[in-house]
Amino acid sequence: MLIFYEEPKNFMKAKVKKNWINAMKVEIDSIEKNNTWKLFLPPKDAKLIGLRWLYTTKRNIGGSITMYKACLVAKSYIQDQGIDLDEVYASVARHETIRLLISLAAGNISKIHLLDVKMIVLYGN
Repeated sequence: MLIFYEEPKNFMKAKVKKNWINAMKVEIDSIEKNNTWKLFLPPKDAKLIGLRWLYTTKRNIGGSITMYKACLVAKSYIQDQGIDLDEVYASVARHETIRLLISLAAGNISKIHLLDVKMIVLYGN
């Protein structure tokens, strides 16, 4: 039986659930292990960018929860193109691209392997 489970919308709702606390700890550990960010004192005239937690659950075919995932993201909507940043990257594939890859694999009788990437860090030149 599939039970509807809603992901928390903010940190205040997630911080009281052990599953989400563990997911956030895994994300922070991964950020520290990969040296994704470095903390430093900002200049006095700097415009600071906030952070936000995003939460999602991974389910198996039967609908039961297999993993709780938390992702810490920057609130980039307060940045100005060309002033605060030059390039923007998104680690998201378009649906059209996924459909194309599946159709190419089916046409060539190839196998498709699913990977769940825990963390993607892209660097510009």
